[in-house]
Amino acid sequence: MSATQLPRQVKVIEVGPRDGLQNEKQLVPLATKIELVDRLSAAGFANVEAASFVSPKWVPQMADGAEVMAGIARRPGTIYSVLTPNMKGFEGALAARADEVVIFGAASEAFSQRNINCSIAESVARFAPVARAAKDAGLRLRGAISCCLGCPYQGEVPVAAVVDVVQRLQALGCDEIDIADTIGVGTAGQTRTVIEAAAKVFPIERLSGHFHDTYGQALANIYAALLSGITIFHSSVAGLGGCPYAKGATGNVATEDVLYLLQGLGIETGIDLEQVVETGDFISQAIGRANASRAGRALLTKMRDRAAAASA
Repeated sequence: MSATQLPRQVKVIEVGPRDGLQNEKQLVPLATKIELVDRLSAAGFANVEAASFVSPKWVPQMADGAEVMAGIARRPGTIYSVLTPNMKGFEGALAARADEVVIFGAASEAFSQRNINCSIAESVARFAPVARAAKDAGLRLRGAISCCLGCPYQGEVPVAAVVDVVQRLQALGCDEIDIADTIGVGTAGQTRTVIEAAAKVFPIERLSGHFHDTYGQALANIYAALLSGITIFHSSVAGLGGCPYAKGATGNVATEDVLYLLQGLGIETGIDLEQVVETGDFISQAIGRANASRAGRALLTKMRDRAAAASA
């Protein structure tokens, strides 16, 4: 694929059940979390980030990860991912029959210290036993890199720092590596620069883009990433979520908006957009939050008008 040719097909990883809900202060009922995952897998997502096996002291909302994984109706062929920061988390993930474990570092030393209380090098060393155990168990291993396009504490993040962490995660055996704009400050040109540098040391077909929409640039950055050859993206239904350690960061890019963009470009995803729109409405109402997806809100109005006309 040339640098200006769009892909025919893209994998969208839905992160709403984990990354989207983790910051909600009010505990979301277990049944709601299970229904959210089931609705998303039924809509056709090939990969759903379903839960997190982190300390409930740090992320109380994710304390019921084992129960979520036990309660979902698993769709054949769907990868159910969980976040695993250490061996205790990995053991929980293994017992819960996760298909993929996700380890997470940062391209910013300042963010690493604030987020997981250690340096980048120390964080990678901590993940080494998790990575080995995942490989021994035959599980997929995904590495996420925060703050690839900017940091709330140190500001600019050198491209070389991103490349360094990509290489460190590659050495651990990661099957996929996420390039994340955790605070949503990135621009399209910057996105291409970072991705093209990362692609020189790791296969681009196994790199993914994870964009936040703080400055309203997420869709532009996704388009730039598409032009750079990225074919895997993360998004969160109804635009849920953000980062508890990134001051001022708004939510992830909304899945409905991403799907609408991809549909308009003629790119296949295998996902039913209308089902996702309905799911965005379901979870927004369930947790009492306004739906942050512009496409989701507009399409929901259209769908309701169509239904009303059909029943008139």
